[in-house]
Amino acid sequence: MANIAMVEAVSLALSHELEHDKDVVILGEDVGINGGVFRATSGLAQKFGENRVIDTPLAEAMIAGMTVGLATQGMKPVAEAQFLGFIFPMFEQIVCHAARMRNRTRGRLTCPLVIRAPFGGGIHAPEHHSESIESMFAHTPGIRVVIPSSPSRAYGLLLAAIRDPDPVLFLEPKRIYRLVKEEVVNDGEELPLDMCFELREGNDITLVTWGSMVKETLEAADALAKQDISAEVIDVATVSPIDHDTIAESVKKTGRCVIIQEAPKHCSVGSEIAATLAENSLYSLMAPVKRVAGYDVIMPLFKLEKKYMPTVGRILKAVNEVMEVS
Repeated sequence: MANIAMVEAVSLALSHELEHDKDVVILGEDVGINGGVFRATSGLAQKFGENRVIDTPLAEAMIAGMTVGLATQGMKPVAEAQFLGFIFPMFEQIVCHAARMRNRTRGRLTCPLVIRAPFGGGIHAPEHHSESIESMFAHTPGIRVVIPSSPSRAYGLLLAAIRDPDPVLFLEPKRIYRLVKEEVVNDGEELPLDMCFELREGNDITLVTWGSMVKETLEAADALAKQDISAEVIDVATVSPIDHDTIAESVKKTGRCVIIQEAPKHCSVGSEIAATLAENSLYSLMAPVKRVAGYDVIMPLFKLEKKYMPTVGRILKAVNEVMEVS
């Protein structure tokens, strides 16, 4: 049992699948010799060879096209987009082909691929390196969008993503790549996709979040406990499809909900969760749902980055506003 960070858990899951499934291959820019920008694939090329861990040219559209082709022919490719902001050249292949392959061929072909992408702000990166655009892909039928929030969930969810018969976009919050360490058993046990994780039980309010915002949300829950407010914390984990049942059950118990996300508020995953609660759980709610989100602007460069991202203070303010409604 190893005490490792999230980026190491990603590498551990990749290594496990390369070792136990001959159809798994990894491809992307600098994933081989250099081990990736964040070293998530460090040492894998040396261990498994250049035919299993493939350095590609700097050509995202080609990487996505190769990945779709490999997947339809029986392989299980895991491609890396160096940053989520670089994924737009891949968009056509992901949305028009990977997402539609099962439907287009009436089930004759499946597309068991994974595209990994570090995403989100908080590391003082330049432009196109800090986007949180998960809702663009969550809106597309045929694609799972999975976002881990801890080393153990990164390991188990990535195993499940690689083994899934359909395309998965696996978004890794780079701000927490090395922020915390956790004991992870390399036993090949996957975690369920399409399910929320209850990280903390509570009775007064439900805090719904995912990815790197889990950190601030748990810190806010600790602060609320000192105010005698019992907060239940839900990690959505798979943002498409969303496990609305778990969220609804929690809100049925607590009667109140605040949704926390790093992405801009407009047309977001948080918007979908809030709308579904309004549609299906209105009689459970004792107060309107609040959203704490990034602002509807381009992610600023590092001098203003902390002003953009949700903070514990903003979460507490939203919770206290919701709790004041009787």
